[in-house]
Parts: sequence; structure tokens; C-alpha cells
Amino acid sequence: MKCLTKFFSMIVILSFFLNIAYAQKIVIAIDAGHGGKDSGAVGPNKLYEKTVTLAISQKLAELMKHDHSMKPVLTRTSDKYISVFQRSEIARQHKASLLISIHADAAPVSSASGISAWVLSTKRADTELGRWLEKHEKQSQLLGGAGDVLAGEESNPYLSQAILDLQFSYSQRASYDLAKAILKEMHQVGKLHKSRPEYASLGVLRSPDIPSVLVEVGFISNIYEEKLLKSTAHQDKIAKAIYFGVKHYLKQNPTIGVKH
Repeated sequence: MKCLTKFFSMIVILSFFLNIAYAQKIVIAIDAGHGGKDSGAVGPNKLYEKTVTLAISQKLAELMKHDHSMKPVLTRTSDKYISVFQRSEIARQHKASLLISIHADAAPVSSASGISAWVLSTKRADTELGRWLEKHEKQSQLLGGAGDVLAGEESNPYLSQAILDLQFSYSQRASYDLAKAILKEMHQVGKLHKSRPEYASLGVLRSPDIPSVLVEVGFISNIYEEKLLKSTAHQDKIAKAIYFGVKHYLKQNPTIGVKH
């Protein structure tokens, strides 16, 4: 009987610590595209992309604040300029597990419309991988203590590249799955310009260690979509769709953000 009691006590203790691990909030970086001197695209009725992206980002952050499993971090909270490089660095400094960049599309043809999501292209990934391999500090950030060893003069550069390459591959897969989950929810908000996530060489999608997605919430160059994007009600719908997309993704990937 004592053995049985001890066994159940161990189970209770183990469950307690597992719950603590999985109760840890996932840090999610929300990047409001453009800002300050960089207005982004401008609609026919002079609506600025930077204004729309900040409004939606703040609404998304507010939703995540009330979710016990998420901790949002905004790359900007006001109309100020932040470089593309700084955006991913802010996410990394806050130990973000995911990065979502909000943008509004534009096209020369005013009839272009719809929502899309973009993830890092393989070509851009290879370029970023090369940069990280050249920098001891960056390797250490990504690999922790192992980075110091792998970046040493006597270390095997092929081993270092293999580990970073695996990290890139994981990040790309995770980014694609997250983008799919977001698009599935965004389909309820409006027409999709692209039914599946697309690959692109975009500056903000540069983090090898943080799965990142760029969401184009509509075409600000389309007069109808510009009117929608200016609407608080429509902004709310977009924020909720992205939030539920992230929530669904986290449900399917419960170990995201758990530190080992």
C-alpha cells in the first residue's frame, strides 16, 4: 500500500511540474509594418499602411494579453520608424517563439484584392544562414553554450552549418504551418488573394531561430478594401482571425516555446 501511495504521489508531483512547463506563456512578437517616415503603401483616399498595421497589431496584442497561454510583444507601439533589422532583433531580445508581421498589400492594378501570407524563401534562408555562420555572436544567440564551441577556431564548420541548417528547416516548416492556420481563419474575414502561404525574400522574415509569418491583410490600393481596412469593425475581425489562427497552431504544437 505504501508503494502504491508513493507511486501516486510521484505521479501528482510529475503532473505538477509538467503543468508548470506547459503553462508557460508563449512569447509572440507582433510587428506592425512600416511606421514614422516609412508610411508604407497609401490608398486612393490617403489611408496609410502604417496606420492600419499599428491598429490591427494593437488589437491583436490586446486579444493575446487576455489569453493565459500567450504573451504578446509589439515591435512598435506608436508611429515611429524601426528598421527591418531591428524588428527581428526586438523579437529575439524578448525570446519570442513566433513572429507575426502585419502589412497591407498594394498593386498597380486597382482591382487586385484579397489576403495573403508569406514565409521565408529557401534562397533568403540560405543567405541568412551564411551570415549567421560568419558571426560568432549570432551562433551563440541561436545555439546557447554550444554556439561558443561550434564557433571556435578548432571547431568543425560543417557541424556548425548542419545544426544551423536544421534550425532553419524547422523554422521554415513551423512558419508555413502557422501561416496555413492563419489563412484558414482569415478565409472567414474576406477573400484570399493566395489560398496557400507563399515564399518570399522579405527583410522581416530573416530570423533562423524564430518561425515568422508576414500577413498581408488586404490591398490598400483597392478602394473597396481600403474602406474596409479603415473600419474598426473590420480591423477587429482581422485581429481575431489571426489570433484564432495562432491559437489553433499552438494547440497543434503544444511544445512551442517550452524551454528544455
